[in-house]
Amino acid sequence: MILAIQGLKEYLGHQYRKLMDVLREMPRITNILGLTPETVPHFSTVCTRKQDIPMKRWRAVLDFSVEPYDLGEVQAIDATGVDRIQASQHYAKRTDYTFEAVKASVLIDCKTSAILDIHCSMKQPHDTQVGLQVLVRNLDDLSAVAADKGYDWDVLRTRLRAEGIKPLIPTRVKDLMGYEQNLLIDKREYDLRSNAESVFFGLRRRYGDMLWSRTWFGQFRELVMKCAVRNIERFIEGSNR
Repeated sequence: MILAIQGLKEYLGHQYRKLMDVLREMPRITNILGLTPETVPHFSTVCTRKQDIPMKRWRAVLDFSVEPYDLGEVQAIDATGVDRIQASQHYAKRTDYTFEAVKASVLIDCKTSAILDIHCSMKQPHDTQVGLQVLVRNLDDLSAVAADKGYDWDVLRTRLRAEGIKPLIPTRVKDLMGYEQNLLIDKREYDLRSNAESVFFGLRRRYGDMLWSRTWFGQFRELVMKCAVRNIERFIEGSNR
């Protein structure tokens, strides 16, 4: 129920206090959630319970949102920074919370623009390390992976090839061998990488470009739910056309 309420929050774009008031006027929705207008939880309860739900449950929602899609032959990974609100001074001092943005790396399917996975970090890990972690977690959904030179790492390419996945990752090396390797990359497939940038733009435009959770783990969960809601909303819109 708490996860469903979190998804509804992202879909409607309401703050918790207003969302609870709106839910009390939506008996059909509360009935689906197993509630009545009288038993809708207090907004503070929803905030507290959100922190207690393990991350694997949130990722399960994202995985579920991808299941209806018929994935294409090329996937892409890219990263960007997502702004956040200023945390409380007490929390910032206690956790050394000095960063200004969350680094978010998304793995998308280029045919459907479905978000397959997202990785969030408060530090600045190298793209190759994040890329390996995300791609290994999703090997069963990959056919060919397009990424920019930030993901140039032979270990990553070797792992993908070992799984029968075609790496579309150009090398930074500027000698003759590097030039030849880059020429072997299918340009049409590699250019689909730009779809990842379009996905970032769509996320910001539809669900806002600011994270409102005050804790880093709350911000991770917020981003995962935004991605899941986007997948579900786009699939429903596509089905109704």
